[in-house]
Amino acid sequence: MWNLNTNSAALAVALNGIVALGQVTINPSTTYQTIDGFGFSEAFGFGAPIASASASIQTQVTNLLFSTSTGAGLTILRNRIAAGSGSIEPNAPSGPSAQPTYTWDGNDAGQVWWSKQARANGVKYIYADAWSAPAFMKTNDNVANGGYLCGTTGETCSSGDWRQAYANYLVQYLKDYESEGITIDFLGWLNEPDYSPDYDSMLITSGTQAASFIPTLYNTIKSAGLSTGIACCDPFGWSDAVTWTAQLASAGATQYLARITSHWYASQGTSPISTSLRVWETEYADLDDAFTTAWYSSGAANEGLHWANLIWQGLVEADLSAFLYWIGAQSNSNAAALVTLNGSTVQASGPLWAFAMFSRFIRPDAVRISTSGSPSNVNVGAFKNTDGSIVVVAINNNANSQTISLSGITASKVSAYYIDSAVSSPSTFSATLSGGTVGGSLPGRSAVTFVITTGSSGSTTTTATKTTSSFTTSASSTTTSTSSGAAQEWGQCGGQGWTGPTTCVSPYVCTYSNAYYSQCLPA
Repeated sequence: MWNLNTNSAALAVALNGIVALGQVTINPSTTYQTIDGFGFSEAFGFGAPIASASASIQTQVTNLLFSTSTGAGLTILRNRIAAGSGSIEPNAPSGPSAQPTYTWDGNDAGQVWWSKQARANGVKYIYADAWSAPAFMKTNDNVANGGYLCGTTGETCSSGDWRQAYANYLVQYLKDYESEGITIDFLGWLNEPDYSPDYDSMLITSGTQAASFIPTLYNTIKSAGLSTGIACCDPFGWSDAVTWTAQLASAGATQYLARITSHWYASQGTSPISTSLRVWETEYADLDDAFTTAWYSSGAANEGLHWANLIWQGLVEADLSAFLYWIGAQSNSNAAALVTLNGSTVQASGPLWAFAMFSRFIRPDAVRISTSGSPSNVNVGAFKNTDGSIVVVAINNNANSQTISLSGITASKVSAYYIDSAVSSPSTFSATLSGGTVGGSLPGRSAVTFVITTGSSGSTTTTATKTTSSFTTSASSTTTSTSSGAAQEWGQCGGQGWTGPTTCVSPYVCTYSNAYYSQCLPA
């Protein structure tokens, strides 16, 4: 027991140590990647039962996924382009140059309904991704079990080169959605091309091989008058995304791309990919365990706290601009879905609320900002929204509560929310505000999100970079080099260290994306 007369100095030192350990310094002038958002898929008709359910059930499900007040506030939908059953080109033409016969049912296994709901609920991006080309365009003449696109580097077929026909097929899919009043923002032509399952799949050997198709797809999209950007290449794990991105860059193909994409099943990102393009994690989930509403029970892979830490890892360690779960909502689902429908009962999973602690408050076009310091075993990330608000997410992995103090900014207002095992969804958190510093006591095994309004911000912006998978750069002020010539649509036109064109061909405008990358986009 402390003797207050003789040990007051020691007590003061101890208390000061606690405060120091819990202090987080925010530096809004040091920025990292731009955030596009968070999302899910309803591929393979998983969401069709919700699309045909009662209006009450539909509202419950869409509110859980999209609402920024009662749900997760998700802002990205990933659709599947079917190659087998449900394909828009079910029958093979006589050859690659022959006139194809396309079909469109206006439903697309429920994805048209989901796309319309997404747009109506504020979703910013719809990403359409093909698992495979139609069988007759591939080396194995099968939509499943891998195979390669005929005509890509090293892949010849007796029927000919099908690259242009595949590009036409993908662009027709975009046009079909346009006919429904839905714009597809990003298009992928591969899904897990490092994996050969017994369902729709198509392989590549390298990013170099992928580069032998990408310009064809780019030019076909452009010729159709569409603004859809190309994403590549959705590998099974992060390590292949690292390798392939470097190969794409070496082949000169990244100028045709809008996003780099990866799944996280085989390996997860712990450092950024070396690229000026924004990077998305487009599919990851617990595919094996039971659906659970638990935030924390044992630390299992189907619990909310586990997923809060994974999202933090993606945003803070891997510099992701987007983090997507596999399935949004499904009937009688296991942990592969964020929401399940059992009869007439709709349930939200623990992982859904992990997404909510980020996506409700970190809105599209926010930028991640620098922090230093944190309580022990607490993961912290900070972001600045376009409205100037600063969002800090703190994930306490300790069994006991942890004191946190947020300094480095002058806060004028704060609202905060938390989730732990004692509450069923994000709830109001009691944060303190004193002298411009925000504080609070993080419950054990919880996530707490602080939304802070500041009085003013600095005028100097510094962009911090980290060790990537292939090189290291250092913090420096944003600069843009001057060069001659003009970049094509989606081409790079500026950024730190850029020595290429800084203007765009008409009618495109050089648009700032981040400190390392400006891109030619439609005016």
